[in-house]
Formats: sequence, structure tokens, C-alpha cells
Amino acid sequence: MRLWCIFLLPLLCQLAGVRSEDYSDVTVIVRGSETIASTSGEFVCATIDWWPPEKCNYDQCPWGRASVLNLDLTNPLLAKAIQAFSPLRIRVGGSLQDQVLYGTPNLGLPCDPFTKVSSGLFEFSQGCITLERWDDINDLFLNTGAVVTFGLNALQGRHQIRKGVWGGPWNSSNAREFIEYTASKNYPIDSWEFGNELSGSGVGASVAAEQYGKDLVVLQTIVNELYGDSSKPLVVAPGGFYDQKWFAQLLEASGPNVLNAVTHHIYNLGAGGDTTVLNFNPGQCLLSALLWHRLMGTGVLSLDISGSPYLRPYAHCAKQKGGIALVLLNLHRTMGFMVSVRNDINVNLAEGQGIRRDNAFVHGLKRTVSWVGSKASDGFSKREEYHLSAQDGNPFARTMLLNGVPLELTEDGDIPPLYPVEVSANSPIYVAPLTIAFVVFPDFEAEACGR
Repeated sequence: MRLWCIFLLPLLCQLAGVRSEDYSDVTVIVRGSETIASTSGEFVCATIDWWPPEKCNYDQCPWGRASVLNLDLTNPLLAKAIQAFSPLRIRVGGSLQDQVLYGTPNLGLPCDPFTKVSSGLFEFSQGCITLERWDDINDLFLNTGAVVTFGLNALQGRHQIRKGVWGGPWNSSNAREFIEYTASKNYPIDSWEFGNELSGSGVGASVAAEQYGKDLVVLQTIVNELYGDSSKPLVVAPGGFYDQKWFAQLLEASGPNVLNAVTHHIYNLGAGGDTTVLNFNPGQCLLSALLWHRLMGTGVLSLDISGSPYLRPYAHCAKQKGGIALVLLNLHRTMGFMVSVRNDINVNLAEGQGIRRDNAFVHGLKRTVSWVGSKASDGFSKREEYHLSAQDGNPFARTMLLNGVPLELTEDGDIPPLYPVEVSANSPIYVAPLTIAFVVFPDFEAEACGR
């Protein structure tokens, strides 16, 4: 069983700013001897949700025509944005997922869209996707090379026991017919996800872990029967908030060789609902996520940091050029940071310097500080820097700057080129207030990144 971590980088969307004359010195020591975790090649992903235009929160109705049922699939900007990631994982799912019916021949009901009803879950009725619409969506996925995770309705056939709690076995007939149709068309589904936020106490609705586990066995049986071994999609779940007891009971009830990957949700910065989904202009989220996708490899490295907690560093093996790649987030509104990057191969810290790390700091490091180790001995090593900031220093600006240059679509509607500036690898990195810096050290001596 695999553990997935799907991360959309929402924090990167919120940082922007201008350079300040005030700065503080920070030292980052990267430990490149081994990786501490790994991510998938599709670590950055996007969700196409089910919300209709009538969905409103906080006096905003942000969804417009951005849902599975009404998104303009022919807009060339959409295809170009997906292709820019090559590949991009797309999750089809969201809050209304567990009210979706599939317009298969034996549905037995009209295939109608969602309507606003006060008695419904999230105040909406059930909604239906036609097979013709599903065909059109898959044309987009096939033409762009998307890696698709589709979220299935896990409430079908159940009944409400009490407010927020649902019981009874899952009725798999509609889902089975939908999966069978999808398999017959050879649509490249990477994974079928069972349910949306039904774990633990749930969001709007919940299902007991034991019953959920039994229903996963049913889903895995369906997938086994309808797909050949070589093309069989994964079965993943539960796509909800982590509850240790509930998750443990789920795994016990489902047993071995049923759940291929565990999915869970984290909303550290809120649930979203940004009105920028109303158009196809690439925003800060897309462009900053694209830099992550292109620069940050799958190997995650440990690091130590001395200095302000407002500077958040993250280190990975570089994706293409060897060495390492860093993301430096400056969360301070007025203070810039002058960041020195060091290699723990040869490091000697004066007593009491105050190095901080996430876990216990390993003492006894000897010898002289060297940013890359032996590879920098010629003195001519370079690094690549990508600094993201907001136009005119306005944190709410819709235009983002890369190294001071506005990022705008080309005349043909293509994603603009994302060029770095080259800097001597031995010099400190200046990270302005409320900005993001991606920094690639191609010559950084990191044993874990050469494997």
C-alpha cells in the first residue's frame, strides 16, 4: 500500500512583495547524504470540482462555469495549462461527489444537473453526469496526458441514521456500470477514489470505518473483474480528514491487498473558493506550482536553519540537473533575508550559534563550512534563482513577477517562459519580504541526489 501526499501549494499563491532595505542574516544547512521522504512525480495536482454556479459562500459565488459539468473543455488555455506540467494529476471530485449519479443505461432516473434544495446535503440535490459529457472530459485528458484520479459516490444506497451519520451498505450498481463503460473505452484512469470527506466525523456526512472497509472490498473486486492486470487502476481512499482510530479501523476492515493508497485532506490555509477560477488566466497558484513541478525532484532532504522563523526553507533533490533545489518562503511583511546555504559535509559551527531544526540537531559537526563540498573548489560554480513577487508590491495584485518581469501569456496563449538568473553559488541569496525564491544548485554535493 502506498501513502499519497497530494499538495497544491496554496501558500505559494499568497506570497508577493517588494524589496526592503532591512534584512536579517540566515544560514541554511542542507543534509544531502540521504533523503528523509519522497514524493511522486505528480506531487502537484489540481481538482476539477462539482460545484454549480449557485454555490455561494461569504457573499461570493466563485465557481461560475468551473465544474465538471459546465467547464469549457474546448478553451485552448485550459489544455495548455495542463500540458505545461507534463504530466499533471487531475482529481475529479469534491464535496458534491457523494451525490453524483452516472448517466448509464440502467440508471432508471433522468440524468439532471444539481439543483439548490434546502433539504439536500450541502443544500443541493443529487446531480448526474451524462456519458457524453464523460467522453468529452476524457478527450481533454487524453489530449493533454493528464493523470486522472476519479472520486466515486460512496453514499449511494445508504440511509441517514441521524444527522451527519449514514449507514447501510454501498449500492455499487451505478458505479460498476460507469467503471465498466470507462474501461471499455480505454480511458486512462490512474485511480478510483472512494468517497469524499466521509472519514471520522465527516464533513456533512460520515460513514463508519468498518462498513467503509467492507465497501472498499466490493470496489476492489469490481476493479479486478473489469480490468486486466496490466491496466488496472489503483483503489484509493478515504479522501477525508485524518482520524487515527477511524483510519486504523478502515485498514483492519478492508484487509490486505484492497486499498492501494491512503488519501487524506489538509486545509492549512482554508478551503479555497478563489474567484480566479472564473477565468482561464494563469494565476499565481498555477505559475508557482509549475516552478515547483519543474525544479523540485522527488527526494526530500533534511535541513537546519539559524535565524528568523519567518523564513521557511524546503530542500529537495533537483529534478533535472543534479544537485539540489530549494524553496525559500519569506513570510515577513517588511524584513528581507540574506540566506547563506551550506552543506553539512564540511561544517563547523561556533558554540552557541543557535542552529534550529525540526528534530534533534546532531552536534559534533567538525571542520570548515563549505556550501557544496569539493565540487566548488574551482570557484566558478553558479546557481539559478527564480524570485516571485507581486506587481507594484501589492500582495493582492493578479500579476506576478519573475525576477522583476511580469508573467503574462504569450500572444498564442502559451504559458510564458520561466527563465532564471544565474548567480555565483557562493554568494548569499536575498529573499525580499513576502516573496518566494526557488534556487537550484546544480553542483551541490548531495550523495542522496546522485543515486
